[in-house]
Amino acid sequence: MADAKNSSGSPDGEPVYLVVGFLRRAHGLRGEIIMDLHTDFPERFQSGRKLFVGDEHKPMTLSNARPHAKGMLVKFEGVETPEDAGRLRNQWVYVKSTDAPNLPEGRLYQHELFGFRVIDESGNELGELVEIIETGANDVYVVRNESGKEILLPAIPSVVLETDPARRLMRVHLLEGL
Repeated sequence: MADAKNSSGSPDGEPVYLVVGFLRRAHGLRGEIIMDLHTDFPERFQSGRKLFVGDEHKPMTLSNARPHAKGMLVKFEGVETPEDAGRLRNQWVYVKSTDAPNLPEGRLYQHELFGFRVIDESGNELGELVEIIETGANDVYVVRNESGKEILLPAIPSVVLETDPARRLMRVHLLEGL
């Protein structure tokens, strides 16, 4: 089971990064690149904002961003040509979780759920939430017990009865056959 002090999946002392976009291809002649959005907060893309690009989380400063089709056109400082922008192609864009906007009361980011203890309606321990699978209809929570057995739970109101962030606990109703 995950250490309660560090249930983010990130080693102690290392920041947790959240995906906010995916860089597609260069656009135009001035170093802009098309980015698919993977955030509910596109307003975070302001000039001067520090973002992290690629698996190495290379820090880059946004110099401009504007809506384009279903995504955005972004330009980073130091990226001046289509060739420069092309080197960023097919990479994920991140922010540090500490820079994420606060959510309304009672709402949590997905990464905050990792490490939650999961119990059924009777209080029986089912395991720990270790993964979230995103599907078209709803997310699916992967809960693993100490022996390594996994249970898949649809993240729907009739299954997830209660989420208690203070106790890092989730109470669920098991559907028939689980």
